[in-house]
This record gives sequence, structure tokens and C-alpha cells, in this order.
Amino acid sequence: MTAQTLDTTAILDVLRPVQDPELQKSLVELNMIRNVVVEGGNVAFTLVLTTPACPLKEFIKEECENAVKTLSGVESVMVEVGAETPQQKDLPDRQGIGGVKNIIAVSSGKGGVGKSTVAVNIAVALAQSGAKVGMIDSDIYGPNTPTMLGLADSNVIVQDGANGQQVLDPAFNYGVKLVSMGFLIDKDQPVIWRGPMLNGIIRQFLYQVNWGALDYMIVDMPPGTGDAQLTLTQAVPMAGAVIVTTPQKVAIQDARRGLRMFQQLNVPVLGIVENMSYFIPPDLPDRQYDIFGSGGGKNTSEELGLPLLGGVPLEMPVREGGDRGIPIVINAPESASAQAFKAIAQQVAARVSVAALS
Repeated sequence: MTAQTLDTTAILDVLRPVQDPELQKSLVELNMIRNVVVEGGNVAFTLVLTTPACPLKEFIKEECENAVKTLSGVESVMVEVGAETPQQKDLPDRQGIGGVKNIIAVSSGKGGVGKSTVAVNIAVALAQSGAKVGMIDSDIYGPNTPTMLGLADSNVIVQDGANGQQVLDPAFNYGVKLVSMGFLIDKDQPVIWRGPMLNGIIRQFLYQVNWGALDYMIVDMPPGTGDAQLTLTQAVPMAGAVIVTTPQKVAIQDARRGLRMFQQLNVPVLGIVENMSYFIPPDLPDRQYDIFGSGGGKNTSEELGLPLLGGVPLEMPVREGGDRGIPIVINAPESASAQAFKAIAQQVAARVSVAALS
């Protein structure tokens, strides 16, 4: 083939065998190759991925470049990378949220395993990748997410909506929109509610908030398998749930119960995150101590046939960042914990895209 025969058809033909590694389908057939321009021997096109947090972004881009360079007469290849996050499938008995493409629950069977820390860092990591992200702190009795996102002193505005309902403007930091019971009560005020009142406030957080357009909504769930979990799963179509545990036996036992709950409610389980996998002393960064045991998350994921999305080490800056309102992916992005959170966020985004397009 000579340079004079280079055209859009030739470019698309040579790119047709290149597949999305997660979806295992042709990039061309998925309409991920767009805006092809050929000027002499110079070729340019846009690669539109299914998420800005794609873990294989550079690999796919390189595959495309190499494929086009096999054509005779090609002198240069310019690939612009973009992303369009797919919309999760609707369900006839559940009401979606206008403008919100994917709703992801981050849950645990018991408290104290770092679920909120995982949820916050996943949300911020997705926002860092370029995604539009929102969070709901659905732990009505213990709303800690505002503190972790540096929003503890924020004031949110309640407005009258077009239909006469009150609408809340979410707080915003680190690229993440947030609503929480913590914005609506005094600092030391307990929430002493029965189930129906909790059900009502969670529905308000879902449907009476100016969310705008979001690629991902991360819901920080309370521990256990109670009213909040039932309300959320029965109200909206869920892209999936992420189960957080530590390696120790009692945490794994409760995590399995929470996992089974989502499966029984027909919510896909995206995978398991093992938090506090091992301790890294700040004065001995090359050493690791299995304070809570080892292998619990890996063994459980293998036994249940679910992916282990990642293990997060226990480092002092993770706790310090949560208390100061600066998540570790912001405060110490090169740390082992931050890198683990970023990789987990990429895995979550990839699995959500596969589910939406399969």
C-alpha cells in the first residue's frame, strides 16, 4: 500500500483487529476510534475509552499506534485519548438519578475495617483521572466522610426545587461532590432514628440533590446488612458493590455476609478490597508486618470466584490524611497506599464499563 492510498477506510481496517483488553471486542466495532484524519503520511485520530481511569490506557494507545505504523507511507501517528463513561443499564423496578451514569456501593460487613477511607480515596482517585464523581455518605448514624474529604466545616445550601421539593447543593472538594448527614446536624448531635426516617433521608440524598452530570456516584455504606443497604439497592439500579475487609478472620466472616446480601439483591459484586493488608513502619519502609494476619482477602476472593481488586497497606499517613481531611492519594500520591488506591479505582472503573457494555 502506498502513501497515496492512505485514507480513513485503510486506517479503520488496520485498527479493526485491535481489541479492548477488558471487553475483548474490536475498538472499531465499539466505536472507540473516531475523527480519523489523514494528511499525506500523517495520521491522527481519537481513541475514546470507556473510562478516564482505564488501567490499560497507555497499552491500548501503543497498540493503536503500532498497528497504524504497519501501513506503508505512514510517517507519523497522533492519537488523542478521550473517554465516554457508559451508562449503567436501567432496571424497570428501580429509578435512576438523572445525569448519574453509575452508582457504586462501597460496603463492609463490620465497622473498623477502613471502608470510608477506601471509599473516599477511590472517589478522589477517579476524579483525578478526569471523571465526574459524587459521593453519598449513607452512614446516617456516623457520618465521617465530610471530615475525610476536608469538608467538616462546610455549609450546604438548601433551595426550593421546581416541583416544590427542597433540593440540596452538595459540598465539593478534590473534584468530588458530597452529601452527608454531617452537613445537616450539629457536630455532637446523635441521630436517633428508626428505619423509615433513615429510608427517607437516603432517598432525599439520591433524588433531591443537584448532582449534575456524574460518571460515578460512590456510596459510602454503613457497616452491616440493614436498612441503608436495603433502601439503596431497592431504589436505584446499581453498577455494583465493592466489599472492604481486613485480613483477619472475624472481618472476613462479616464481609462474606455483606457480600452475599448484595448477591441476593441482584447487585453485582465488583470485587474485594483487603485493607490494612500489612503494616509499613515509617522508620523502616522496607519492612512489612502482618498485624491482622495475611491472605484473608485473597483466599476469600478465590473461594468465591470474585476478583481481589487490591490490597492496601497500613501506613500512618493514611490515618493522618483522613483526620486532616487530605486523602492519601492527594497528600502522598507516591506512597504504597496511594498507589494501591489508584490501582483499585482503575479496576473498579474497568469492571463497571465491562458490565455496562456486556
